[in-house]
Amino acid sequence: MKDGIIPDPNSIHPIAGYDKEIYVKPTVKNPNIIVGDFTYIADTDFESHVTHHYEWNGDKLIIGKFCQIASGVEFLMNGANHQMNAVTTFPFYTLEGWDMEPPKTSDLPLKGDTVIGNDVWIGQNAVILPGVHIGDGAIIGANSVVGRDINPYTIVVGNPAKILRKRFDDEMIELLLRFKWWDKSTDEINELIPLLTCSELDKVREEIKKRVN
Repeated sequence: MKDGIIPDPNSIHPIAGYDKEIYVKPTVKNPNIIVGDFTYIADTDFESHVTHHYEWNGDKLIIGKFCQIASGVEFLMNGANHQMNAVTTFPFYTLEGWDMEPPKTSDLPLKGDTVIGNDVWIGQNAVILPGVHIGDGAIIGANSVVGRDINPYTIVVGNPAKILRKRFDDEMIELLLRFKWWDKSTDEINELIPLLTCSELDKVREEIKKRVN
């Protein structure tokens, strides 16, 4: 271990003397936000980036392990949605003095849980809309607005976010999804770092093939 320090997913500050980046999991208080080990954000308060997340909707934000979330990212939850199958979208029921009961959930465009995979990099000021599923290893470009599901190991950019390219060919993606390096122990991941960070992808492919077969 570097400098004799063991990586600790329950530590809030992963960089000594620097408080502008935190591991998210040990800071989360909302039971409807579930975050995996070692996912970090370039900020000091993750839950302020999860907006319109109202208890009565019951929707969850689920984020995997080892995700990298830049500053300014926003996870927009289902509470931001207004009734769209009527003449007005104005939410009278949420405001004082108006005689309106809350609409049936079937009348609201609820999109379900928002699910982010493992090892996902979300660029600065990106917005993730309600109910989106983003696959393992995806990259979300800065300032992108993601309103549709994103396949694993895909790069998307823009508003609305569009596919730029796949990070790897289909064989490599399948191998990585089988390998699931993020589920291994800290010691195993430390041993794998030279492989995980190697730019000689043909060499990496062959080594992963050996390990998954």
